Amino acid sequence: MVQELLYIKDVTKTFSGVPVLRNVSLTVKPGTVHALMGENGAGKSTLMKCLFGIYREDKGQFFLNGREVNFTDPKDALEQGVSMVHQELNQVTQRSISDNIWLGRYPRTGPFINEQKMRQATLALFEQLSIHLDPDTILSRLSVSQRQMVEIAKAISYDAKVIVLDEPTSSLTEKETDLLFSIIGELRKKGVSVIYISHKMDEIFRISDEVSVLRDGSYVGTEETANLTMDNLVKMMVGRQLENRFPEGTNNPGEVHFEVKNLSTRYDPRIQDVSFSVRRGEILGVAGLVGAGRTEMAEAIFGIRTRESGNFFIDGKPVSLDSPGQAKKNRFAFLTEERRHTGIYPVGDITFNSTIANIASYRTGLGLLDENAMKRDTDEKIRAMRIKTNSRRDLIRTLSGGNQQKVIIGRWLLTDPDILILDEPTRGIDVGAKYEIYQLIIQLAMKDKSVIMISSEMPELLGITDRIMVMSNGRVAGIVDTDTTSQEEIFHLATKHINNTKEAEV
Repeated sequence: MVQELLYIKDVTKTFSGVPVLRNVSLTVKPGTVHALMGENGAGKSTLMKCLFGIYREDKGQFFLNGREVNFTDPKDALEQGVSMVHQELNQVTQRSISDNIWLGRYPRTGPFINEQKMRQATLALFEQLSIHLDPDTILSRLSVSQRQMVEIAKAISYDAKVIVLDEPTSSLTEKETDLLFSIIGELRKKGVSVIYISHKMDEIFRISDEVSVLRDGSYVGTEETANLTMDNLVKMMVGRQLENRFPEGTNNPGEVHFEVKNLSTRYDPRIQDVSFSVRRGEILGVAGLVGAGRTEMAEAIFGIRTRESGNFFIDGKPVSLDSPGQAKKNRFAFLTEERRHTGIYPVGDITFNSTIANIASYRTGLGLLDENAMKRDTDEKIRAMRIKTNSRRDLIRTLSGGNQQKVIIGRWLLTDPDILILDEPTRGIDVGAKYEIYQLIIQLAMKDKSVIMISSEMPELLGITDRIMVMSNGRVAGIVDTDTTSQEEIFHLATKHINNTKEAEV
């Protein structure tokens, strides 16, 4: 009897001469959830992309059910029983849900696509997975979390033996995460193995059977989850002990800096009569369920969404924020939620991605760009943000998700903003890098910057903010002091304006 479903042996991979994986070997048993952990840039996603046929390893072997496999591309991997849900969604957003699930394998009647059969197959799949979506819905109309569930359903539809889930809950609500874990439990019973990549430590201890850790491209070890503690796991990942999950908040909020009064947006999802203020040196958290309007509110402030009514004030004086250009002139910075689609320029190098928001400041008297200054500032941010890269000339798409996020944060810091709007700033970032970003946010607040931080992770809202504004169905349900509130109070507020106090379903 084969003791392992998947065996990875001595895999090595380099990019531009820089080792990313160094002789990595590990075993995945049948019918188990095998967590793959490590800091950003440790090589987790690269290893899985080698398995899935996206990258070609320099050396090494993969064995599935005791037979050596060498997938030439993702289609080959899918056809042979290996499926993967990527951290950064890669979907055809202008096509329907059904089209996205069955793309490349449409059911046909003669030369024609059988639309009815495809719809029925999608409905049957969704019924099995307890997903409540219309298969004909255009993907662009879905929330990020709904699109994530569609991608997970697509992976399961291949009837794979091994399913790789790379940060699958990064955009999911607690209810959706529970649904995903239920689906994983059913897959486990059927003998399917799930390789689960996540930076959320509580999920790893809740769902996994074994944990393998990579550090700087090398294999550290594999342990049964039941034998691990969080401290031991963190030490395996970062090579040192992290005493506290969150830095001590040493900022001291002062007078009101920025104020929003009666903000409403013109188009759906409608933001309704939102009012709040944030003080100098304050970290204001923004909580709420998916669909609560947190991102839409932030986009309206930054001038991306059309404002129907409402006013903005900085230090008590009215300001216009009807475009991102106006927002930048008023020293706003906006870190967007979807890094891949609205954050990075994937075909640009790190220098371009670091300096683009501040490009006007690099122009000389002749209108040319001062490339030396751009290089100097980029190198400084690479050092300050501890970005793992070989060179500022590397394309940003070659970096891990967490290092891409650090580049974008560094980009906005080069504009010297006074008011920072951070939408899910630590999504897809490992525990060590999260701590560094928390420190950075607190340091910004200590310099009298005002920070508005949207997060779906309740522990980090409770860990580093001064106050938390809770949104529900496009409205402010309440603003609470972090020191005196609880998760229960925040959840109660989050459901305040939802019909029948039910969460929006996937």
